Amino acid sequence: MTEAVPNTPASRNWAVLLFLSFVWGGAFMSMAVALEQYVPFTVAAGRIGIGALALLAVVAITRPADLAIKNPKDLCFILLLGILNFALPFSLLAWGIQRVPSAFAGITMGTSPVFVLLLAYIFVPDEQIGPRRIAGVFLGFVGLLVLILPEVLAGQVSGGTVVAKIACVAAALCYSVGAILIRRAPPIPPMAFTAGMLTAGTIALTPIALLLEGLPEITGERATWALLYAGILPTGLAFLLRVVLIRSAGPIFMSLVAYIVPLWAILLGVILLNETLSFSTYIGAGIILSGVGLTQLRLRKKR
Repeated sequence: MTEAVPNTPASRNWAVLLFLSFVWGGAFMSMAVALEQYVPFTVAAGRIGIGALALLAVVAITRPADLAIKNPKDLCFILLLGILNFALPFSLLAWGIQRVPSAFAGITMGTSPVFVLLLAYIFVPDEQIGPRRIAGVFLGFVGLLVLILPEVLAGQVSGGTVVAKIACVAAALCYSVGAILIRRAPPIPPMAFTAGMLTAGTIALTPIALLLEGLPEITGERATWALLYAGILPTGLAFLLRVVLIRSAGPIFMSLVAYIVPLWAILLGVILLNETLSFSTYIGAGIILSGVGLTQLRLRKKR
């Protein structure tokens, strides 16, 4: 038996990776703009619903047979992951971005690989963790403390800033738990699986949004366009590019996007929305990215 040879990323793979990092980094900014007009659960439900419609349309045109999912186990996984990957984290982010800069939310997404590493070590016995990965996890949590603790020490807990920051971190944790469950999910075609998760997230969150916030009034063009962008590009169609990239260059290469998304989130938030970030936020971002890079160093050297 010959040993599997890792895929070698081509220039087009790097182009797709950079494009995805830009799209996902800008998603936090677009949510902040949408929240100028709409309320949090409406933004979250709208983003998921628009993404579901866009991706369902693509799958219906390209691979309609994949949408015929009837196995109860498959449907349970789709519903659970629709809540964990979309409904819950999008709600947490929409609520949190009202109280912290969108760039901060983007930085917290950089912690996802650290959470995934910890969860994989606990729940996936095949995963190996050595000194570099332990150091990387430690650095990641030090970075989290640097992001969150300054307001606690300054006595600003009552203002809601700390709780909002914790909500953003909790959203990253939701994505990480979802990633572990996806690994254990049945072999459902990936595009149909993603479209199903988006649809399940929409079904789960829309009644809550309507009950708590009522029907939205579409009056602000800027906020509406931002919501449409957030739903179609980073929530819906970007997942198709993600599938293409994983199949052509491999999942390890795809994980590099976690290093770049926070940088785009900071750049776009500061330049386009005039957001002001504290010095501790930049320090925390640097520590988190260093920790994530350290956890991946062993795998990259092995490749």
